[in-house]
Formats: sequence, structure tokens, C-alpha cells
Amino acid sequence: MYKCNSRRLQELIEQFSQFGATENGGVTRLSLSNEDVLARNYFGECCGELEMDIKVDDMGNIYAILPGKKDVPPIVMGSHLDSVEKGGKFDGVLGVLTAIEAIRTLKENEIELDIPLMIVNFTNEEGARFDPAMMSSGVISSKFEKEKMLQSVDKNGTSFKEALQASGYEGDQENRLKEALAYIELHIEQGPVLEAKEQEIGVVEGVLGMVCYEITVTGQSNHAGTTPMTMRQDPMIVSSKIITYLHEELGKIDEQLVFTFGRMNVSPNIHTVIPNNVTFTIDSRHQKPEIMQKVEDILNNLPTEDMGCSIKPVKLWGRDTVYFDTQICNEVEKACQSFGYTAHRMFSGAGHDAQYIASIIPSAMIFVPSINGKSHCEEEETTFEDCAKGADVLLETVLTLQTKFSMGETYTLH
Repeated sequence: MYKCNSRRLQELIEQFSQFGATENGGVTRLSLSNEDVLARNYFGECCGELEMDIKVDDMGNIYAILPGKKDVPPIVMGSHLDSVEKGGKFDGVLGVLTAIEAIRTLKENEIELDIPLMIVNFTNEEGARFDPAMMSSGVISSKFEKEKMLQSVDKNGTSFKEALQASGYEGDQENRLKEALAYIELHIEQGPVLEAKEQEIGVVEGVLGMVCYEITVTGQSNHAGTTPMTMRQDPMIVSSKIITYLHEELGKIDEQLVFTFGRMNVSPNIHTVIPNNVTFTIDSRHQKPEIMQKVEDILNNLPTEDMGCSIKPVKLWGRDTVYFDTQICNEVEKACQSFGYTAHRMFSGAGHDAQYIASIIPSAMIFVPSINGKSHCEEEETTFEDCAKGADVLLETVLTLQTKFSMGETYTLH
């Protein structure tokens, strides 16, 4: 077994955290921004020093390849370098940096591999600048249409296509990731489970299925001071009743079900005017499709009218639960055991590039704990010790897969 250099990894994390550093210790590194380009350039420098070949595809995804003795598809590691606005310095980038550290450890120990290794940086995973999230991994896995994605615009009216061309990272379609023996993505948990259970590593078996609905309640605007309460058609009151009802009913279905009322728009949004329209979203997530169907049944059976207001639920989008490769997950758990690290099998409630890549390449994820479960904020924190443990497990898993693939063993999508 080989252990990664925790101090060297810490220095690398701190270096990348300067690209888009915020005053409160976080990072704003929106996809294809100047800050993202600086991080991409430095990623290229780090990989160049490791004698890795670098390619870029037509969506700006960067691939750094360490050749092996055999001319076979690679084992791929990686994640993304972009962040949300005022995010943390670990989300996404840690998967790229632990992969760099794994390669550095191999190099310093003069380990020559049969199977090529690849580090990938996926463009616009967060979707914080351009909708949707996981855009580029979605394109290469045929989840999204490229031409439609190129037309996505940010809040300033700049299209993804324009930003990609300006960044200097518009490559060739022929460079896209098409086949690999395995894909492993290390990430912070972004939740409190590992810390609460006092577990050092999360062995991620998949990504939860989810569904998002928008509910529109339409009433009648009128004067806030002159309209008697009994004569109002107030969509705000009706919306509050619906939210309370859904909170109670969905809470009865299953204790593992999570749901969030995340966005609300009120019109005309004036304190002296009774609203005429309220729209709000509900995001629900669970592993089992039968549980998600119960959620949808409740949403689709809401009354069409209440207190003179119309009620209309509309499904915005949904996804089925994605299951990662069981054999690779088992190797991750064995790697934890070899180091004496505690491990917990779990599903991710958040989306990741791996959920799309899993449809074309056998995939798995490794989680390291998030302190207080915080992420997508400047307070996001993971100890450097836990980062290094994750890097150890990543490297050991890759080395085990190297041995098995060299002996002719293969994993198939299932």
C-alpha cells in the first residue's frame, strides 16, 4: 500500500483556493470565468509536470492522461474545478486534486502501470453560471443536446458558446471521453451523515432519484386595507395551506424521504397589495421509485381550487436513482479496510458528474466528511487529514483495479 503525502495535498488545495478566493475564506469560481481559466491553466501545469498528455474536447472538458504499458482504455479519476458563487474550497476541486496527488505518489515511488490513468475536469458541473448543472458530462453521455447547451446564457447574457470560445478551452469532439475501464470520483459528502456516524469514508453506491414540481396558485389582487378577509382570493394563504399539508403528508411516507420547498415567487410582491399569483417549488428525493411515485401521487391529487384560488402542479423534471458499479464499490470498501479507515455505504442526495458517466462507464464515488454538513457556502470545511485519507483510498482502489484489469478482469455496466 502507498500513502499519499497529506502535506503536499494540503498545499495543492490551498493553492487552488486562491483562484477566485473570497474575503470569508470561500471561493467564487464560476464556469469559464477568468478565475476558472486560471485554475484550468494551473491544472494543466501540474499535469504537465507529471508528464501527462493533455487533451480538451468540444465542451471544454480537460483530460490529462498518464500512459500505461498496455494500449487499453484508461481508469479515470476526477470531478470539476468550477464552484457556486461564494462556495467552498473543497466541493468538486477535491476530486481533481486528490487524483493529482495519487499520480504524484505513483511517480515518486517509480511505479509503472499497465493501464493508462486519466484525470478529468468536467466543465460547468455546478450550473451556477449556465443551466443546467452537470452540463458537459451530460452532453458526452447523451443526456443533453450540445447545440441547446451552447445557447444557455448567464445572467449577463453571455452564452456558454461565447464563454467557451473566449476561455481558450474549446477543443475537438474527437477528444471526448468515450470509453474507460472505470471512473472514480472523490468528493466531499456535502451533508452531515459521515460526521454524525463518525465514519471516515463514504462508499457511494449511487445517486438518489428525485422529482421537482412547481405549484402555481392563482387568485385575485386587491387592496390590502379595504378588502374584507371573507371576500379575498388570496393565493398566499392557500399556498401556505398546501405547504403545510404536503409537509405533513409527505412526512408520513418514509423517514428517508427528503423534500424541500426551495423557491417562491409572489406577484406583484407589494406589501399593500393582496397577491394574485404565487408559485413555489418542491424538490423530493429518495432511492426507491415506489416512494417517489407516492410523492407524485400526492402532488397530482392536490385540489384544483381552494378559497376561490386555482391550484396547478406541474412537473419540472425528475430522474431515476442511479446505481454505481457494485464491484468497484466493493473495491473502495476493501481499500478502506486495508488502511483501517471506517467506511459507510451510502447514497448521494446531491447530483454529480458520476451519475451521468455511470451510464457509459462502470463508476463509483468516494465521500470524505463535511464538517457540520456544510457545503455550497464559504463555511464549507473538510479536514486536510480526511482529504488525505480519501486520496489514500482513491489510490489503493486504482492500484487494485490496475491489477485486476491487467489480469483480464473487466466490469460491465449493470
